[in-house]
Amino acid sequence: MSYGSNGLVNWSTFSQLRAQLGAEFVRILGYFREDGMKSLIAIEEAMRKGDAAALVRPAHTLKGESLQFGAEPLGLLSEHIEHSARRFVEQQESPENLLQDVAKLRPLFSETINLFERETAPVMASAAPRRPVVFGRKAG
Repeated sequence: MSYGSNGLVNWSTFSQLRAQLGAEFVRILGYFREDGMKSLIAIEEAMRKGDAAALVRPAHTLKGESLQFGAEPLGLLSEHIEHSARRFVEQQESPENLLQDVAKLRPLFSETINLFERETAPVMASAAPRRPVVFGRKAG
């Protein structure tokens, strides 16, 4: 496995998917970003309502999509939320014990997406910040 220094992405998995999808990769990655955000919002809303059943599907979706792109920590956290929520449904319990895990999800998702975007647009990520232009002349 090939992880970056932060350990958030298995770059081998990411590269394999990128090679398989070819020109479609960036479009599919965009879908992951959009769908992932929808799943994240649904998970947070279900948590606010204390609805364990409503946690299951978006956590399952986020898990699967994350693992396909090599975002293993995000996928594993989503899997933990999914499985725990299923257990809470079966036991008819509140998912309140998942609060800390759900709170970790958004920053992990954001950091992972940032890494993906940096990897797919290396020129933009490594470019030096531009100096602001003040009406026809450079500032500073």
